[in-house]
This record gives sequence, C-alpha cells and structure tokens, in this order.
Amino acid sequence: MKVGFLHSILRVEEKFLIDEFRTRPGVELEKIDDRERFFDLHKNDFGFDVVIERCINHSRAVHALKIFNDFGIPTVNAFEVAEVCGSKFLTTQALIKTAVPTPKCYMAFTPESALAAMDELGYPCVIKPNTGSWGRLISKINDRDAAEAILEHKQILGSYHHSIFYIQEYVEKKGRDIRSFVVGDRCIAAVYRYSPHWITNTARGGKTENCPITDELHDLSVRAAQAVGGGVVAIDVFETPAGLSVNEVNYTMEFRNSITVTGVNIPAKVVDYVLEVGSK
Repeated sequence: MKVGFLHSILRVEEKFLIDEFRTRPGVELEKIDDRERFFDLHKNDFGFDVVIERCINHSRAVHALKIFNDFGIPTVNAFEVAEVCGSKFLTTQALIKTAVPTPKCYMAFTPESALAAMDELGYPCVIKPNTGSWGRLISKINDRDAAEAILEHKQILGSYHHSIFYIQEYVEKKGRDIRSFVVGDRCIAAVYRYSPHWITNTARGGKTENCPITDELHDLSVRAAQAVGGGVVAIDVFETPAGLSVNEVNYTMEFRNSITVTGVNIPAKVVDYVLEVGSK
C-alpha cells in the first residue's frame, strides 16, 4: 500500500506517525511537504492508495484534500471534515443540527449587532475568530465596556479573521476541561486538561491527566465526530451541571501530551485506521 503523508514542518506527532508507519510491512510511505509540492489540477499522477493530512496551515490542508478527493484518493481526514472543523461556525451548525450539546452561540456581522448579541447573551461571554487554533485571538468579555473595546480593536484590525463575530456562552470550567480522541467509530482515549487560566489548551501550558471514558463521554465524542463527518478527530468537551457539552472538534489533532498519561498508543490507532481506509 502506498500512503501519502501530507505535512508542513514535522512536529512530534508527525514523527510518531511516520515511525509507526515504518513498522508496518508492505507500506510505502511518501512524504508530501506542502511548502514544496505544487499540484497539476488536471492530472492524477500521485499513485496513492490513501493520504493522511498533517498540515499546520488550514488553508493548505483543505485545498490539498480537495484535490486528492476529487481524483478519487481517500484521505484522513476527508476534505468535508477539514472544511467543517476548520470553521467554528460550521462546526457549531453541525453539532446543533445533530442535537449534540454545545454552548449557546451567536453570530454577528457588524460591531453594533455583535454588541447587541453580547448584551442578550450576557457577560461574561467569549468571542473567537471563526478560524484558528491553540486558543489564539480568543477573548473573554467580562462586561460591556470590555466588549466595546474588543469590538473596536477588531474593527480597526480589519482582516478577514475579524470580519465575522462568533460569540459563545462562557462556561465555567473550574480549572479543567476534557479532550477526547475519536478514531473511526470509537473514542480511544481522553484526558483532562488543567490550567489556572480559563484557556486550558496544552499549547498554552495546560497539563494533562488521564480521563476515564464513561459511556456518556464515549457516546458524546462519537456523535460529535459523526456530526462533522467522522474520521480521526479530537473533541474538546466541557463538564456542565446539565452534562457534557462539546466546545470544538479538531481535525488535525495533537496528541503528544496524551500518550503517556492515557497509556494508549494513539499513533498506532491512527495508522491502523488510515490503512483500513486505504484498503477499502
């Protein structure tokens, strides 16, 4: 089987995956550096049975996945999954449409309507760029004065990332949330992410601890994965008085800090799934 490995820089996760692929007999792995490769849109000269996507840049990922999928080459994840997960709005819509619990969310297109939305939602609330990762450019808005200041800054910045106002209910996490990992139709592992800061991303210093996979967590995680199209995804989950709630779904998941604490060989599970997709 010939596997394409689409990547940017090779982080710890990519190295783990490459090492795991190299242990599999009969697998030929070809690395595809998105900084160097160009694509002839009229010609399928790849010869891959399957491609795994591990880009850092979302735009590069979705464009390359679209090219591969349109030539009939299966990818992990599929273009549609990357497109949905790369947009917080599309992810929220997918979760709402499939009745997966998720925090209350508003969307506005002008600073004036965004301020009205925040007033109705109540403070504190959270405003996020529609596209982004690692907790960047996310703001907790504690009151109306802060809302006015943040909205003015976004208007002055004026980039595409600041032209849509994605406003979410603030959920008191009490120092932790959950990240669960779904491969195919199974939640294979989960961790608690702890931080004294309200943003618990491990990329921002959050610490991890094994989280038992309860029936509720497994069901919610798989449903969230299926809502965005399935594959290999990580689910960010809040614990609330009403039960578990999905915050976001990530399609190029990081897992370096979750292997040891869970005791699950996440790269092996991912590689198993990729090879299964490629053999269909």
